[in-house]
Amino acid sequence: MQALINAGGKGTRMGVCGVEKPMQIIGDKPVIMRVAEALLASKNIDKVLVSVSDNTLETEKYLNENNIETIRTSGEDFVDDLHNALKVMEGRFVLTCPSDLPLLSTSEVDKFIKAFDEGRMESLIALVDCSIMKTLGITPSYTRDLYGSKWVVSGVSIVDRTKILKNEYLQEFFYETDCKEFAVNVNTQEELKQARKIVEKSPRTRVVPGES
Repeated sequence: MQALINAGGKGTRMGVCGVEKPMQIIGDKPVIMRVAEALLASKNIDKVLVSVSDNTLETEKYLNENNIETIRTSGEDFVDDLHNALKVMEGRFVLTCPSDLPLLSTSEVDKFIKAFDEGRMESLIALVDCSIMKTLGITPSYTRDLYGSKWVVSGVSIVDRTKILKNEYLQEFFYETDCKEFAVNVNTQEELKQARKIVEKSPRTRVVPGES
């Protein structure tokens, strides 16, 4: 399975800070590298591609210098950017991931991939229990009601690439988790501060090789 990291957005919620959102340092490296390393270490992922744009030129330069493949998209419309990236990818199913999940680990990515049943699923979306967000000191800006509980969309998903390119509707399946690895998205300055605190306190946030 191939994987796509979306890193071309404007990052407007982060505000003006002089640093592109994917290049924010968390721990000892940019958040985009933390995400890329987690995916690259997975034995279930054959290739990692990162979509960048004029909004993230420093990110593009950094990734290219580190031999991580990128594709240039407009950075203006998420759906169009997704389509353009998927066009150059291969295989029926693709794992998509935002560039702002600093706690992401290879082991949790592999668990997510193994939960995906190609025989009956067209998509699988990772949802995070709102209760774990509160324990991490994070207030989610958007929640989704499901089965009488509130969940946060992590941004990690597996999708049928061929159907998306045909603009066909995908039946949704959900991967419900309370893992902090999926819980922390860095969209705002406050979330950035919290992510840095969590990484400093938790050695388990390093990339760990997943199972085959």
